[in-house]
Amino acid sequence: MANMVCPADPALPHLKLPHFRAAIAEGSEGLIVAMGSSSTEGAMASDAAHTYPAILQAALNRTLPGAHIAVINRGIGGQDAPEELARLDADAIAVHPQLVVWQVGANGAMRHADPTNFYRLVRQGVTRLRDAGIDVILMDNQRSPRVLAAVEHIVLEDELRDVARDTGVNLFSRSHLMDAWSDEGAKPGMFTASDGLHHNDLGYWCISQSLAHQIAAAVGAPIAMSSRR
Repeated sequence: MANMVCPADPALPHLKLPHFRAAIAEGSEGLIVAMGSSSTEGAMASDAAHTYPAILQAALNRTLPGAHIAVINRGIGGQDAPEELARLDADAIAVHPQLVVWQVGANGAMRHADPTNFYRLVRQGVTRLRDAGIDVILMDNQRSPRVLAAVEHIVLEDELRDVARDTGVNLFSRSHLMDAWSDEGAKPGMFTASDGLHHNDLGYWCISQSLAHQIAAAVGAPIAMSSRR
């Protein structure tokens, strides 16, 4: 991973993470649950250490000296909003994290999910998390050939953005990030595995470093640029 170099990030919205920030300030363990499907589970990563939750945990512990950050991987391949909502209480809320990162929408797009129902399910999940005193970051879809071939991906990304806007939670947009990288000259397949769907190791690494940068900035400790390599 030491040889991985990522494109510069575009300007991204500042994350609001009051519960996570307070826990770090108090010296408590920072606990993050990564909910999602195969992109969270780590499909096509070379090993568990190259999944985004593992990279995120390492980056945050490196960036926040004296803090202890744990990221629990609750990704299950093939799932989307209906299945993830059904296990949200057991897999996320019951663990009592200060922050949940919920990656959702790619499988929904490929299944031609109804946009209105997708919005309803995700909003219901966000409401549960907020009622439990948990900060929320919604994560949208990667740019990959199989996601782009699903015409619903744009609609569901819009719906996810609407949930974030309507509930006041955060959106970490992989689609915006990867579009910006492409505009900088990154080759389209640079971050995509051979299956044409998931990230490769570089993709997981760069997405995780960007997210770590945003989370660290939200608690007042911007991530060092060297950690993006």
